[in-house]
Amino acid sequence: MAKKTVASLQKKGAKAFTKAIKLVKNKGGSYSFNSEIVPKDKVGEFFAKK
Repeated sequence: MAKKTVASLQKKGAKAFTKAIKLVKNKGGSYSFNSEIVPKDKVGEFFAKK
């Protein structure tokens, strides 16, 4: 799966995107990771939303 993500980020115009990973606490007290590929100007919004 990582190879597909890296390959898609190397396409034309991909420099405008970044992969953001956020640690999220679940209701049971455990943690999980939430990752998305977002435009560079929207990274702040990704980390601001809950």
